[in-house]
Amino acid sequence: MKVLEFQELGVEDRLRLSFEGTFDSRANLQAELEPLFDALEARAGGWMPDVVEGRRRRTYSRAAVWQALEEEREESSTSIGLYRTKPPALDSTIQLWLPPLPPKLDVWISVQPMSLFGGGELCRKFTDMVRAWAGRYQATYVKANSLADDQLSGAPYFGRDERTSRKDGFDKVYELCWLNVFGPKLVESVGRDRMLSTPAHLVEELPNGAVLLVLWPTAADFASEAARVAQARAHVHLRPDLDFDTVLRTLRERSAALLPVEQRFHPDVAPFLSRLPDEFAISERQRKIAELNAFRPPVPEEWLPVAHSSDVANPERVRESYGDLSEGLVAALHTKVPSIMDKTAESLTDLDFYFWRENFPERYTRELIDSHTAPALGAYLGDVLVRQLGGTWVLRQKMEESQVRVGKRVWLPFLRARRYMQSCQSLLEYSLTQFFYEAERYRP
Repeated sequence: MKVLEFQELGVEDRLRLSFEGTFDSRANLQAELEPLFDALEARAGGWMPDVVEGRRRRTYSRAAVWQALEEEREESSTSIGLYRTKPPALDSTIQLWLPPLPPKLDVWISVQPMSLFGGGELCRKFTDMVRAWAGRYQATYVKANSLADDQLSGAPYFGRDERTSRKDGFDKVYELCWLNVFGPKLVESVGRDRMLSTPAHLVEELPNGAVLLVLWPTAADFASEAARVAQARAHVHLRPDLDFDTVLRTLRERSAALLPVEQRFHPDVAPFLSRLPDEFAISERQRKIAELNAFRPPVPEEWLPVAHSSDVANPERVRESYGDLSEGLVAALHTKVPSIMDKTAESLTDLDFYFWRENFPERYTRELIDSHTAPALGAYLGDVLVRQLGGTWVLRQKMEESQVRVGKRVWLPFLRARRYMQSCQSLLEYSLTQFFYEAERYRP
């Protein structure tokens, strides 16, 4: 059973919920979890899961949930995944920690796109669901927020080292999200009266002493100016040690970092560069687009106006050795870069992306790259120039001097490949994509 993956909807922000609570491990597990799924099924609406996953995937039903929890049960824990088969995309995990460990209920929910939560009704239902959960399962800390904004906030460490963060948890109000539930311990440390008088869209004391706080009516509008002002006011109210202007300036900077940036890449490398932004965290994507817009690769210098004549005694044997190098590269990478078998301009772009994503020049040893990868890549690059641009090899005893004649210029593919493989930055500055399009301009 195939479930919808986030990447199938493109790179978009998503709403992410993190719920930390407890449950009665002495009670019947199904009876103890019934209220959790009652609230989910009543309030999820358009993002309701239709797949539950344990050892295998099944159509969502209560019976499937209980079966999955049972088959995933280990000595001190059990967990299930919840997903959807059609938009919006959902990725959710429900995990239970069982005795002899302290009983704990963790729920993570991610729903994409974030824009789904631009309407008040769905946000109210989401809040109702969290209220029901937090009231039934003593919540220590709950948050629901934009994934991108969460990344920009410094969560989960907030400037602390990992060990301190794990030890102390959310021991003070480091950040306010769109939706928050603060457990009784944190409420008392802040001051219950102060917490309940927070200027926000919704502040509600729950029967178990926790406090539900929702900053703004709609989750998707978190980055608007009005929502940021409300967020700053609420945060400073809960943390009088903070300065309002400083907090608001930081929030505005986060909003600015998420504003869409139009892609205006250099045309010779645009096919390659257009694939890179999606590889970064959603919070960094727009900044990376701006950086790549400003990037201008150097004009290729791996060419000669006049060819050096061939100085090899057996051209056929040299061409055969180049063919072996090229085919060796194809054999090594054809499963990871299927288009490599086509030997086209698009194949070169796919290789650019593969080497960049793999951090290839820094991941593998210099000896391997210089003695194997770069020569094989040079032979393959030359082969593409021959096949696609009607080039002809001019062979030299020194491999790096071997040329491919295209029109009035001769090109040095082995030299280009060596420079290309020097570093990850070199993959951008000496891309195979750009080299091909530059050579193409001189095709007769």
